[in-house]
Amino acid sequence: MIYVPVPVSRIEILRPLPINVWDTKGNLLLRKGQSILSEHHREHLEAHGACATQPDYKAWVSSYDRLIYGLLREGVSIQEIAQATMPQDILELDYTVGEDITGGWTDVQAVWGTVLQTGATAKNPLGRLDGVQKRAMELLDKDADESLFSLFQALADKTLGYCATHALLCAVVCELTARKLALDDCVRPILVQAALTMNTSMAKLQDTLVTQPTPPDAEQKQRIQDHPVQSEAILRGFGVVNEDLLDIVRLHHDRDETKGLERNRECRRILHLADVLIGKMAHRSTRPGLSALGAAKSNIVGVPDEDARVGKAMTNAIGFYPPGTYVMLANGEKAVSVKKGAAVNTPLVVSIANAQGLPLGIYVLRDTREKPFAIQSPVAADNVKISHERVQKAVMKVILAAP
Repeated sequence: MIYVPVPVSRIEILRPLPINVWDTKGNLLLRKGQSILSEHHREHLEAHGACATQPDYKAWVSSYDRLIYGLLREGVSIQEIAQATMPQDILELDYTVGEDITGGWTDVQAVWGTVLQTGATAKNPLGRLDGVQKRAMELLDKDADESLFSLFQALADKTLGYCATHALLCAVVCELTARKLALDDCVRPILVQAALTMNTSMAKLQDTLVTQPTPPDAEQKQRIQDHPVQSEAILRGFGVVNEDLLDIVRLHHDRDETKGLERNRECRRILHLADVLIGKMAHRSTRPGLSALGAAKSNIVGVPDEDARVGKAMTNAIGFYPPGTYVMLANGEKAVSVKKGAAVNTPLVVSIANAQGLPLGIYVLRDTREKPFAIQSPVAADNVKISHERVQKAVMKVILAAP
């Protein structure tokens, strides 16, 4: 058995404990439900190295984190929060074991796709959500351009599950946009969770509609209309108690801003616009996908001022030509965007085909700020096949040659 020291100084006197407390040798010091009786008693526990089992300790810390999150969202001062003691209650969800994911975006997508496809009957959904969110943010922090590249490439790949790609892309776009808008650190993780889970109730339908040769029928339209409320219900069934997450998911398509928690308006707006952006870019059998440029403009032009403000931040976060999408250059070459540039319309790109449309044997990195390589127009991803290895070689060749 692994024992972990407990923060005795943060345990309130006479408050019943939610766990057993042991010494370092495994002898019971306090039974669950008992309390520290005095400062002298507290000193006695510290002298004996008061500990908890690892599962109990992690659950208690999870409960404490939830307490601190609530205080932050209520606007409690940092000074008061610093005085917060360990909570009296631990919920079952606090014992959720996160699933470790060590691979790349393909692995993250596979794990999350399984949860979304299984829906309400998913096994350890909150543990998997924790693992997916953690790994996704690690990959994003390591290289945002590579993350966007991988996910936008996946969006165009019909052999991959669309629902998981959509969820992950929305999560990444929401996180990058939230950073541009300087949302609080405690808020952004909830927004990411909402992006990952908002379509839990219609994941299978999402995958069906991508290849369905006809528009949604009446029953499918009703399921689409009902999916925010149904997804919220599934999350409650999973054991989610965070009212901000449930509020954002339930109302992410409801434009009546008098509904829900006022403090979540910005998150709901970001999520709605990201959802719409990615949905418009996705190819369907019944219609081609919009370019990122076209989808971005629809979030900025002719919309309410607050939507336009968030839409502009979203565009600044990913660009008019995000990594992983395709463009036509002034010299006639077809290229794939690989890195956001100094401006939203000047990314670094890698040319993959010449002006005659013939594939290049060796891909070449181009700077779209230079006139011959200026972007002429976006190009649909349909039927475009590229070698990721050659793209990486083209980028690395320039990096290695730099002084």
